[in-house]
Amino acid sequence: MSNTSSALRIVWIYPDLLSTYGDQGNVLILKRRAELRGIPTEIVHVHSSDPVPEQGDIYLLGGGEDRPQILAAERLRADGGLARAAARGACVFAVCAGYQIIGESYGDDEANPLPGVGIIDIRSNRGQTRAVGEIVADVDPSLGVGRITGFENHQGRTEIGPQARPLSTTVKGIGNDDRTEGAYQGQVLGTYLHGPALPRNPQLADLLLRWRVGQLNPLPPSWGERLHDERLAAALR
Repeated sequence: MSNTSSALRIVWIYPDLLSTYGDQGNVLILKRRAELRGIPTEIVHVHSSDPVPEQGDIYLLGGGEDRPQILAAERLRADGGLARAAARGACVFAVCAGYQIIGESYGDDEANPLPGVGIIDIRSNRGQTRAVGEIVADVDPSLGVGRITGFENHQGRTEIGPQARPLSTTVKGIGNDDRTEGAYQGQVLGTYLHGPALPRNPQLADLLLRWRVGQLNPLPPSWGERLHDERLAAALR
């Protein structure tokens, strides 16, 4: 955890620009699953007019429309705080528009390439069709997460470079390119999954927590696990 605090510091970046489909739920489930294990937490809301603190533990970015996405990318690149935090080993979890802008480049609404923050080796552009609907994917076995599910609504297509790895293989849905969904590099992880992603997939939330605090005590099955199982069954019908 952060050297400046005994609490796990969860930083929610630009909720005024990047927060669609209930992305705040990702913040809340991390806090809840940490505190159920006796891990104190601190939530820091960073609006687009604020500097990004560099001493956080987990940084969260949500989805957004085209113009807010462009503004967020420009401000994050100019600020540099997120890139410096990632370089020192902080965990970053980014969804949809946030996923695209943490990469090397992404496409605007006219498919013009724009520079991203550059903390993960991916490049995104606009596809010919929009991906909308439930998605199911099997996470890289080395991460110990299993099968995840979520809702996608995007026109992006994402190419993964040699420094990053696909987060998962798609069972149903589009994800990056009809074959894979999301990507990770070190402790930087991105996905197209809404829902929000972490409440729908508590095991993915626990992966982020393990990256920052190490081994976790198991929790008894909860509504989160039941919701995951119900959504997964529904998506596969």
